[in-house]
Amino acid sequence: MGKTSTTKSASSAASGTTGAVVRPFGWRDKIGYMCGDFGTDFMFVFAGTWFMIFYTKVMGVPGTIVGTLFLLARVLDAVMDVTVGVVVDRSKDHPGGKFRVTMMRFTAPLVILSFLMYQTFAIDAAMWVKIVYMSITYVVWCFFYSCVNIPFGSLASTISAEADDRTSLSTMRSMGGTIGGLILGIVALIVIYQKVNGHQVIRGGDGTHIFAIVAAVVSIAAFIGYLICYFNVTERVHPDPDQNVKEGDKRSPLAMITNAFSSRSMLGIVAAALCLLVAQLFSNQLMTYVYTDVFGSAALASISGLLGTVVMFLVVPFVKPLTKRFGRKTICTFASALGAISMLPLFVVQTRNGMVFLLGAVFMYFALMGFNLVIWAMIADVIDDIEVTRDTREEATCFSCYSFARKIGQAVAGELAGLSLDWVGYQSGATAVQSAATKTALYNVATLVPGLFFLFTFLCLMVIYPLSRDRVLYNVEVLRVKRKGLTGEEARLLTKYEGITPTGTALEGSTIEWPDFHELERARELSARTGVPIRDPQKTDDAQQ
Repeated sequence: MGKTSTTKSASSAASGTTGAVVRPFGWRDKIGYMCGDFGTDFMFVFAGTWFMIFYTKVMGVPGTIVGTLFLLARVLDAVMDVTVGVVVDRSKDHPGGKFRVTMMRFTAPLVILSFLMYQTFAIDAAMWVKIVYMSITYVVWCFFYSCVNIPFGSLASTISAEADDRTSLSTMRSMGGTIGGLILGIVALIVIYQKVNGHQVIRGGDGTHIFAIVAAVVSIAAFIGYLICYFNVTERVHPDPDQNVKEGDKRSPLAMITNAFSSRSMLGIVAAALCLLVAQLFSNQLMTYVYTDVFGSAALASISGLLGTVVMFLVVPFVKPLTKRFGRKTICTFASALGAISMLPLFVVQTRNGMVFLLGAVFMYFALMGFNLVIWAMIADVIDDIEVTRDTREEATCFSCYSFARKIGQAVAGELAGLSLDWVGYQSGATAVQSAATKTALYNVATLVPGLFFLFTFLCLMVIYPLSRDRVLYNVEVLRVKRKGLTGEEARLLTKYEGITPTGTALEGSTIEWPDFHELERARELSARTGVPIRDPQKTDDAQQ
């Protein structure tokens, strides 16, 4: 399958612009998209890792209340994601790119809220005041995060239609997030924690402003990342603007959402993503507690973050060749199994050796990287699959449905983390020291829960998710042919006579054993019109005779 040549005239049909040749896909797109995810994950990881620590240790809010906020906000946020996705898909294209422009419109309020969440002016106020301020700033931040993240995530399927390019984008996106996580995992730990009398405590003690300072740096860096993304990424894939319109009447929001969730490929990726996010974020929430309270070493937590990045750079060179050979589904299935194998034995052995625990965490990082480096390309695969099977293309709605699962996973992980802290008897306070029983219980939940959810991820991919390597390549070819001005039905027919099927490319001469001759004539006509060569069973038989 050859590369498709995308010109500005293709986008002009959708946006109403005139024009010249579009810059080919290349490193500018990869670096730009990587920086966009650096900005996204810099704020997201900071909130996911430090928001609970800030409010439990510094502000003195019980973990159950923070966990409940996570749960309620994420459920609301999940609904908001789907709403934003529908609104973006129903909006008109823009000369600067529909998704890029929408993303930048909401970036400034997002980064400002990211800073406001970590203020301590109410530290001596009544508990209800702290809870109200915490809840309002966090919920509003989640709203603006949806308004930025949905169009940003939807960009991936419009930057290029090629499977390999999308793998590269997914890899670069994950690298951007991992680099942000590395900085937070190493530098933030060193800046926020200090050792006093042999115990790890928050720098500055009660009333500290260290979180506000770090949050300001994170917000500024995130904004710069979004700017780099906006000025370097180009939207190239533009579906027919009338494709999702029936006689001028747009599909209803409910129909758009139902269409996405009724796809088996969407259900599979949603279920797998939900389970993986619980495993990953629950681990992120509690690992800092485990390293600092159970093993008594913030340095060990920093080393763990550094090793996570080392693992990423070790895995990156192999992602593209492995996915090309085995497919993204196979890679993610293996990775989720590795995640379960890495965490469940730690629960069984009950080690109190920090280096042994760190070794298990490294294997978990391999699992997470194997999944996270290709997951964003899998979302583009799902969008393609829905267009091939349903003849509709609604990138933002599909991505928002996936994001819905992520938010539910975040909600479950946050609630579980908050409940776990209360269940193990964790003591709040910047200088609090935990009991031996609390440390043991904390270790147990931090290993068992992620291990089980990695196992659930494996089962979701094996049983539900249908997009094998061959089916992905088939979908790419159908859409390549469709972009030549054909309907979905015509594109599927022509691809069938090319010899490309959802289960692989048929051997020469075995494409159609007993063709429908009316269908064959139609395929010949389409081939002549588009220049797409087909395997003509009659001509093959004549040549053999």
